[in-house]
Amino acid sequence: MSVKQLSLQDAASANITVTSGTTKGNQAVHDLIVAYRANRRTGSACTKTRGEVRGSGKKIYKQKGTGGARHGARSAPIFVGGGVVFGPRPRSYNKKVTKSTRRLALQKALGEKIAAGEVASVASFSVADAKTKSFVSAVNALTDAKKVLIIAKSFDEKTYLAGRNVQKVQLITAAEANIEQILHANTVIITEDSFETLSSRTAS
Repeated sequence: MSVKQLSLQDAASANITVTSGTTKGNQAVHDLIVAYRANRRTGSACTKTRGEVRGSGKKIYKQKGTGGARHGARSAPIFVGGGVVFGPRPRSYNKKVTKSTRRLALQKALGEKIAAGEVASVASFSVADAKTKSFVSAVNALTDAKKVLIIAKSFDEKTYLAGRNVQKVQLITAAEANIEQILHANTVIITEDSFETLSSRTAS
């Protein structure tokens, strides 16, 4: 299979809208990456308040005559093993990003990758025998990059099976590809059948 470096003119011919050479889209990329990482956080950190600490509610010593401060329970925050004041509670870190911001970020990520000469196109990509050795040979014939992202309209089951143990290569459909994957890869290989989907995703 022959590989061709994708240029900005080729992207325009395929109706893929991209942005490069300006600061436009930088903030969109930042916002989307922050949202991706925030949405992966579980937000499960939790500490117990003085009302949740297990123990007796009995007054720990008499009110007067000890020469010390007045205390009602060992669960008070000043004691070891007591409750925590303003500690973390389960929460959601979810961030929402508008469709227009997502579209602009994708235009920027693709545009900068194409301008840097790190995007190539092929007619198709598949491995018929479902063997990892064949998969690696097919990828090496396209690029020698350490981190490769291959974007296609779809992949058959044998291709997925052949590439599942190859850590340096990620297979993703054009409908699911995101800017974090695109920016992480040293080389992005796009099949021609995915141009239409990318065009619709980047269209303003």
